[in-house]
Amino acid sequence: MAPPASSGIEEEIAVDRDGYDSSNATKTVCVMDASGHFASALVRRLLLRGYTVHAALHNHGKLQCIEGELINYNEEKKLKVFQADPFDYHSLVNALKGCSGLFYSFEPPSDHSTYDELTAEVETMAAHNVLEACAQTNTVDKVVFTSSLTAVVWSNHRDNPTSHDFDERNWSDVNLCKKFKLWHGLSKTLAEKTAWALAMDRGISMVSINGGLVMGAAEMYEDGVMASVDLRFYVDAHICVFEDVSSYGRYLCFNHVINCNEDAMKLARMLLPPSDTSTPPLSFEDTRVHPQRISNKKLNKLMVNFDGKFQADCSAD
Repeated sequence: MAPPASSGIEEEIAVDRDGYDSSNATKTVCVMDASGHFASALVRRLLLRGYTVHAALHNHGKLQCIEGELINYNEEKKLKVFQADPFDYHSLVNALKGCSGLFYSFEPPSDHSTYDELTAEVETMAAHNVLEACAQTNTVDKVVFTSSLTAVVWSNHRDNPTSHDFDERNWSDVNLCKKFKLWHGLSKTLAEKTAWALAMDRGISMVSINGGLVMGAAEMYEDGVMASVDLRFYVDAHICVFEDVSSYGRYLCFNHVINCNEDAMKLARMLLPPSDTSTPPLSFEDTRVHPQRISNKKLNKLMVNFDGKFQADCSAD
């Protein structure tokens, strides 16, 4: 699905010779939902790059990772925290007021943290409401929508080893996700498609980041489409696609493909407790390397000239 045509607003933005916006100090952006670990890290990095940030929290959440380090930014009036309910239109508009851009990601409610069919409905409705609020806020020039590789890889295309690699052109099959109860993939696919449809209808300039994830591990691993992404790289990618006026459409975001037994075992040990019975029954005697069938060339090309020298340490203590 193609993104909406870029608006003339982009021509008025000051950019440097590499195509990146050089006026961060005068820009205000919104990060929503800012309560997750990734979004909190993104808030911190944006502050370090000179942005004024509206941190919009859903479900009365709190900023993680950076809570104890924000007093200087608060003194400079660079950070403003909002409670923004995705089902309360006025709270969304209030958080977006005066912002030139939105970084949007969805965090499931704390009282319903597992993905199921209900979560898919909630996430899709939330995406619709947030994009509609952007359309009614005349200052928002660009939206960076955080999605997932699970909105890309769950389709019958996986069963054909001779077909081209998965890239931004691929979408997960909604019916297949429902059939096999791939709720995370269903949720991300429906939410992203809803956002793209509304963005095109309302003339909103939007790009999406489809990040590496670790769900559906066994099937994704065997098909060569299981990938992980480092937090620093993930944060950089979001800022890059926002600042580069040439960015468009979808970007698959990962920097490590899990396609051998050793890597899969290491990942399982990091994600699951030692007693967890869902740990994959893999053996180090298995030396197979599954061919990589997923590509992030589009994002890598865009990030060649991205200046990450202001990178902060966003890792957990």
